[in-house]
Amino acid sequence: MRNSTRKIAAIVVAVLLVALSGCTSGSGKNSMTLMLDVAYLPKHAPFISAVERGFFKAEGIDLTVMPGSGSTNTVTSVDTGKVDAGWADFGATVTSQGRGAEVKQVNLLQARSAYAVVALAGTGINGWADLPGKTVATEGAGAMTAMWPFAMSKLGLKEGDVNVVHASSGSKIPGLLAGQWDANLALYVSDEPAIDALDRQAVVLKWSDLGIDLYGNGIVVSDEKLRTDPEQVRRFNRAMQKGFLWACQHPAEAAQDFQKEVSGYETKTITLAIGEQCALNWGTGESENQFGVMDDTGAQKMIDVARQFLGLNPASNLTPADVYSNAYLEPLHHNETIQAP
Repeated sequence: MRNSTRKIAAIVVAVLLVALSGCTSGSGKNSMTLMLDVAYLPKHAPFISAVERGFFKAEGIDLTVMPGSGSTNTVTSVDTGKVDAGWADFGATVTSQGRGAEVKQVNLLQARSAYAVVALAGTGINGWADLPGKTVATEGAGAMTAMWPFAMSKLGLKEGDVNVVHASSGSKIPGLLAGQWDANLALYVSDEPAIDALDRQAVVLKWSDLGIDLYGNGIVVSDEKLRTDPEQVRRFNRAMQKGFLWACQHPAEAAQDFQKEVSGYETKTITLAIGEQCALNWGTGESENQFGVMDDTGAQKMIDVARQFLGLNPASNLTPADVYSNAYLEPLHHNETIQAP
């Protein structure tokens, strides 16, 4: 446990250091800022590579990537003009739009949900059938907490069949390691690599296996930005798509790029995170072979879920056309080989 505690401390220090430094390709009149959903984690390696490997420079954009503090705060930062673009959860975007945020999702890099129950291997949870009677930790607010009753209903379980405790984001993994609870409600693209970094193996129960497979995170820009500089948004999307898929095709090199910005993570942990992240790139249905593309069916499903679970006003008249646009995309497809500039 002493070694695990030291590793946790090292990871926290690394994240704080990056929060101070950021990742930038320069500055100037064609500069842009991108705010992530949270502080830098291995899952963010593709964003770093997109800058480091020159994809944005090739489009004439000097991009600064900065850490975030939750998708809702990222959406607010985009809406208020603090940053040019954000990487944010689709549900958080829809809920913010319902409260008046004038933004749109314009590039769905994460087309599938990363929601999961994450446990430690060898501690009694191997599948969904092992959850009754166990204790899971979740943060006091957020989409997964709000939607947990939905997941329970899919399992045929009722309130009380699984004990739920609330924990801070920073205490969830230490508490899991200490045996304070049996599992976490988490984004597995974040928590599985974090557990791997501590030399432990994770058991991941994906909500998508229960049929809860919603749009994940995408690029958010303001309606004002789309009005005043739509061509810059198109150039940004071209660079982002190519850089992201390049990292998916070259995980070892992308891991090296990430290690230049953040210390404390081994290559195998970063490549694990990249693999998990990239497995969520491609959606289903109408847009399954078009990277970043959204459709009305997927957007409406997210609006309905937001009304039922995430606090969107039931009387809200939001439509798919209000929440997303594919007009700023030149989507890439499966099996396209990406070359760095």
